[in-house]
Amino acid sequence: MTLSSETLPSPSPDRFAARLRGFGPIGVTAMIVITLLGPVFEPVGGLLVLLWAYRSHTPWPELGFKRPKSWVLTILLGLILGFGLKLLMKSLVLPLFGAPVINPVYHYLAGNTAALPSMTFDIIVGAGFAEETVYRGFLFERLGKLLGTGRWAKLVILLSTSLLFGSVHYPGQGIYGALQAFFTGLCLGVMYLITKRLWLSMVAHVAFDITAMLIIYKNFEPRVAHLIFK
Repeated sequence: MTLSSETLPSPSPDRFAARLRGFGPIGVTAMIVITLLGPVFEPVGGLLVLLWAYRSHTPWPELGFKRPKSWVLTILLGLILGFGLKLLMKSLVLPLFGAPVINPVYHYLAGNTAALPSMTFDIIVGAGFAEETVYRGFLFERLGKLLGTGRWAKLVILLSTSLLFGSVHYPGQGIYGALQAFFTGLCLGVMYLITKRLWLSMVAHVAFDITAMLIIYKNFEPRVAHLIFK
């Protein structure tokens, strides 16, 4: 005996995946957990986004993991933008807000060669991968599904994620670190909105932090801070 397609049972939908993608208790809880774990355990936050995407059946491209049109151009442009953005922050933006010339939180890096490998690893894995995956890829996707993709929705998403990005830096870096993170988040968010890919913002983020680390390591902070304001 053969069964017609009408008598065959239809595959049951993955209700848990649908709830993860939604904005009910399960979906909102997932957003909160991933967002809160991001700044505390940075690699874990990024990995949780990948786990969320896998379990919720969310395609990778929706989180910004799409092949760039040119890897070489993306990497070169990201390096230039990250380097230039850090110099702009240190020499123009932070002095306008009265930030100290010497960064007291990371001054221990000055001349500290032994600290460079671990700091570089944290920058690449924690900042470049995890923070961009959480604060650009994941939150832009989630808020985009909630608010839409219109011009004003994108502006709200850009501002809200940048404010959140700045606020999570406050406990460890104080008000000036939070201000720098807010403005940097705006720039990285614009890169993501333009390219719809994470790679440029990831490379720029790594270049930004590596530049910051080397400025402190080489004791160049006073020189860079006074490039514009003597």
